[in-house]
Amino acid sequence: MSRTGDQDRSERDGVVIIGAGIGGLVAAALLAGRGVPVTVVERMAAPGGKLRTVDCGGVAVDAGPTVFTARWVFEAIFAELGADLDDHLTLVPSERLARHAWQDGSQLDLWADPARSRDAIAAFAGPDEARGWDAFRAESARIWNALEHRYMEAPVTSPVGLALRFGIGGMGEMLAINPFQTLWTALGKHFRDPRLHQLYGRYATYCGASPYEATATLMLIAHLEARGVWLVEGGMHKVAEALAGLAAARGAQFRYGAHVESIRVVAGRAAGVVLASGEVLPAADVIANCDASAIANGCFGDAVRGAVDGTKAADRSLSGLVTMMTAEARGFDLDRHNVFFSVDYEREFREIFRDRRLPSAPSVYVCAQDRPGAATGSERFQLIVNAPATGDGRAPTAGEIEACQTATFAALERCGLQLTPHRTVPVGPATFEALFPSTGGALYGRASHGWRASFRRPGSRSRLAGLWLAGGSAHPGAGVPMAALSGRLASAAILSARASTRLSVPMAIAGGMSTPKATPAAGTASA
Repeated sequence: MSRTGDQDRSERDGVVIIGAGIGGLVAAALLAGRGVPVTVVERMAAPGGKLRTVDCGGVAVDAGPTVFTARWVFEAIFAELGADLDDHLTLVPSERLARHAWQDGSQLDLWADPARSRDAIAAFAGPDEARGWDAFRAESARIWNALEHRYMEAPVTSPVGLALRFGIGGMGEMLAINPFQTLWTALGKHFRDPRLHQLYGRYATYCGASPYEATATLMLIAHLEARGVWLVEGGMHKVAEALAGLAAARGAQFRYGAHVESIRVVAGRAAGVVLASGEVLPAADVIANCDASAIANGCFGDAVRGAVDGTKAADRSLSGLVTMMTAEARGFDLDRHNVFFSVDYEREFREIFRDRRLPSAPSVYVCAQDRPGAATGSERFQLIVNAPATGDGRAPTAGEIEACQTATFAALERCGLQLTPHRTVPVGPATFEALFPSTGGALYGRASHGWRASFRRPGSRSRLAGLWLAGGSAHPGAGVPMAALSGRLASAAILSARASTRLSVPMAIAGGMSTPKATPAAGTASA
């Protein structure tokens, strides 16, 4: 049977992307926008990966990330494709960042307006704590500014490579990112009020870490949030739909409900994928938008196991006991984002990370998806309790999940919130493991515990030529904007490698030999 021109071009120029999470979608759109043939293979029925919805009695409830930040990252991606973000998504600035409550009845709102937040903190905990907040805010901004372009938007690097990016004159700025202290310890120099200590310690959980083990560098998350939080009209899954539409409009092909059985390796190079149906999709490059451990553990065949290191179970980030529901709410004035804190924060994280079990008295995040506004009757909610990533081992039993949910609703009631559920869909570590294999249910890849953790995330290049990585387990890390940056970095790495290859045209030299220009080996760390 003769080959078609499209098949020939797919083998010669095409890219197959495994997974339609945010990283894969961004890579697909940017590559397709440069004229590269792209096929995205996704085993779910819709794009988004963790950015998904579940059905609660005929009502779609967002079941993944709920906070949209770093708008400028997406504006730049859309602009690079000749599009305007506002033409594809309706984003409403959130005046209130979050509402926080404690079981002693106290409550604190943080605001997009820093002066308003400062006043709120002064009224909540006194003028000394407001001055501590000023110092904390300045430090978080300093860390963000030091790392935004040198680390988060740049290819993965080593500690030495990062030092080279700072340069000799920037060593003080590099050390000021405070990598060697824990977040909890560093917060102690800014806050004496234990409630504020707890509130800002929670930012470690944004990337699945414990505030008692995470590096103080994670203070930068507070600055990211302070730069703006937006509400996505229609729900967060609309972000994935917009990116998929952008990629499709530029020629990317999407195969939903298709499972990748293995990654093909031909002549020492990734050369496409084999589907569970037996169909072969040839390609010149493959992007794996999945957890890196899925490759290392053989989910895509033995031939690619050594292309990347997986994450040990002890090094995994948090999982979650997540409950999507429709319910009636009474007794507490909810906003979109609400946090109800436990009485003993240290015990909560000790139970999760040391004892590897659900917390007996959890903190609870409640996303009221129909707020702000006057909501009456049945509303959509997502409740998140932090959990250990044990979905592939000793996962929580039905009884343990029920006990944790009972403790969850009791904690909410002590803060004044009563929820009367209509339909509930609980999801725990075992379900997350089934959805995202080889993670144990970890939602953020490797936990950011200790200063070395960030450098242990794989970059765009794997050890196997032609196999590239994107997603929350890869550099620069977890979260919707970071995953988007990983997709951008992967697409740029592929285009750079192809340009380098084109420049390596054999040149005639004396003696009649032809020698290609040397190019970096796959897996070489960039400074």
